[in-house]
Amino acid sequence: MGYCSALAVFGHAVSPPKLNSEYKASSSSSYRRRTISLLKQCKHINQIQSIHAQIIRNAHEKNPFIIFELIRLSSIFNSIDYAFKIFQHTHDPNIYLYTAMIDGFVSAGSYIDGIYLYNRMINHSILPDKYVVTSVLKACGFELAFSEGRQVHGQVFKLGLGSNRSIMLKLIEFYGKCGEFKAVIQLSDEMPERDDAVALTVVMTCYVDHGLVEKAIDVFNRVKVKDMVCWTAMIDGLIRNGEMSRALDVFREMQREKVRPNEVTIVCVLSACSQLGALELGKWVHAYMGKYRIKLNQFVGAALINMYSRCGDIDKAALVFREIKERNVITYNSIIAGLAMHGRSIEAIDMFREMIGRGIRPSSITFVAVLNACGHGGLVDLGFEIFHSMRRDYEIKPQIEHYGCIVDLLGRAGFLEEAYNFIKSMKIAPDRIMLGALLSACKIHGNLELGKQIARTMLDCRYADSGTYILLSNAYASKGKWEEAVQMRAKMKAAGMKKEPGCSSIEVNSEIHEFFLGDTTHPQREKIYKKLEEIIQMLKLEGYSPSTEVVLHDIEDREKEWALAIHSEKLAICYGLISTKPFTALRVVKNLRVCNDCHTMIKFIAKITRRKIVVRDRNRFHHFENGACSCGDYW
Repeated sequence: MGYCSALAVFGHAVSPPKLNSEYKASSSSSYRRRTISLLKQCKHINQIQSIHAQIIRNAHEKNPFIIFELIRLSSIFNSIDYAFKIFQHTHDPNIYLYTAMIDGFVSAGSYIDGIYLYNRMINHSILPDKYVVTSVLKACGFELAFSEGRQVHGQVFKLGLGSNRSIMLKLIEFYGKCGEFKAVIQLSDEMPERDDAVALTVVMTCYVDHGLVEKAIDVFNRVKVKDMVCWTAMIDGLIRNGEMSRALDVFREMQREKVRPNEVTIVCVLSACSQLGALELGKWVHAYMGKYRIKLNQFVGAALINMYSRCGDIDKAALVFREIKERNVITYNSIIAGLAMHGRSIEAIDMFREMIGRGIRPSSITFVAVLNACGHGGLVDLGFEIFHSMRRDYEIKPQIEHYGCIVDLLGRAGFLEEAYNFIKSMKIAPDRIMLGALLSACKIHGNLELGKQIARTMLDCRYADSGTYILLSNAYASKGKWEEAVQMRAKMKAAGMKKEPGCSSIEVNSEIHEFFLGDTTHPQREKIYKKLEEIIQMLKLEGYSPSTEVVLHDIEDREKEWALAIHSEKLAICYGLISTKPFTALRVVKNLRVCNDCHTMIKFIAKITRRKIVVRDRNRFHHFENGACSCGDYW
């Protein structure tokens, strides 16, 4: 078994308990109790297998209680294939063994296998009970197996199980996942209590799963007494639908109602803080954990590391990592990705090596993080060495995202032809992200001919989006080819695509303020633009000259300068300057790549204001301080 060999490699294999001679001679019931007790003490699948071998030698492999425990524990230890082998060799399995095996399949995500085994059970005239019904309905929901789920519903009705609360909740969940909301509403109305908090939470979750946020909120508001699960489900649903600010509003309301969150709630809220760049709220959540003694386990620890990393405080993320007593691959992945995002490539690679040295096996995600670190650091040779080690040392087959990291690594370093040849040599087809990254590199390094070739490939593969047209248009404009640039914009418009607007946000006094290009909606817009004009005059005295060549429109230089000045990140920074005390660090989050002029201007602003300014753009973090940026102008 692969899992067993992995345990042996990392030194975790533990000798299983032995069945001594006195035990073998004991009665059948004593043997059963002793065996089940020993099985429950096992920590790894190789121990289960060893005891199973002893059970077979002692001719007790037909005991249904022992078989049930073998199947259950094998499934828990992620050895569903071994569990099924045990089941297959069982003569006339009863309803309990079927239930254990179906539960195992569902827990392992093998939903089709669970449904198939349920049908086999029915064909063998074994009547289902409420436990196996709830399990197979869960499988039908996740597999969107509508026809099979309807058949199970019919069996529920015939067997008189329709009034069972657990089954009704699973039926609501099943129909909800399949998008059958009429059935969802009908079943929820048939619940003994129409305002059942659990049932309404299930209905609410069904709506958010399908992106119907407003309907979910209507149901949420119907719940008279909301428990922690209900609050957490609403917060999680909003986050999964990109409604970060609303998710945080719900969390604040949860606090006012004095409902204490659990670890899952904390992780959800930290995720929202991460995506919004809401560092102050993230710090408050961290302090809340300490106050109410929420354990800093691997699950919460990884979320905290991710929050601090994505909110711009990588040093605090590193401190949290060191505080986690039991680190696993998830916590290492979080800190490696964070260090890479902040351009601390050598530290990220050192962390990767530390992880390997501790015997923690890297995952596919680990390699994405460490290859990104190589990309941000321009470490081409090391990146290729790590890439080749995936299959050679860890038997991990590179996926499209790993190939994409290599293309990005080569493109950033200016090896454009090499990147293009690498794509052509791949055994899998390139995706939109990979080609888009190389197209962006062509624009940055001024290789218009290769850029046009890649753009044509993207158009042929129907990978082109608004970004494709914009990048190609920008490449033309940067060469002064205005007519071709305009034609690209016209083609984008004809294709019904719109450019994603630049948006920057800044957290001030625990509130998130958003700005778009040329934004005039903010209540303090007059003060913001006055500060902007003041800053521009000061910067020009310091030697700043607007990079008007990045304004990709054929207009007058003065208009170009103003078009540059009103970029969203500059407005966000000006708001931060007028709203915070002198020398306070500013942290800005932008949805697009920061342009050359903004990058230069922010270096000057950091210098003259003597502030640290941290900007997170689409690619990475930039730490501006004393007139320099942490990226070394390599982004």
